[in-house]
Amino acid sequence: MKRLLATIALGATVISTPALAQGHGGGRDQTRAEAQQRADMMFQMLDANKDGIVTKAEAEQALAQFQASRGGDSGGGRMQRLIDQGFATSPSMSLQQFEAQALARFDAQDLDHNGTVTSAERQQMRAQRAPVQPLVQPQAQPAAPATPQ
Repeated sequence: MKRLLATIALGATVISTPALAQGHGGGRDQTRAEAQQRADMMFQMLDANKDGIVTKAEAEQALAQFQASRGGDSGGGRMQRLIDQGFATSPSMSLQQFEAQALARFDAQDLDHNGTVTSAERQQMRAQRAPVQPLVQPQAQPAAPATPQ
């Protein structure tokens, strides 16, 4: 039961943490120190065997437990993308590596580099990531007429 509650708290943290859940975030501003503190807390929750290393398997297990407790996806797509990105080059990571990734995401969102990510900065990042659809489909150019020789 204790593990289930920790997993639910993890999911709520990921979903509510703008620096970690890129593109999803409430209106609350977040400092870099808060982002680091949340990353540390998440690492401790993810490190199921408490060996100081989080594996992709541990992260995916926590995600599966969170999704099961919520009866479906409930933001799991975002969390799965974070897991995939975080473990793209290694099957495990230390606290320092986990923090570095979280702070890199924070720094990318801190557009004015003042140490605080605001709601406006999050909105601007979401707008920059939105796929741009052309209003008019480009038409094929007619082939040039053949020139007789």
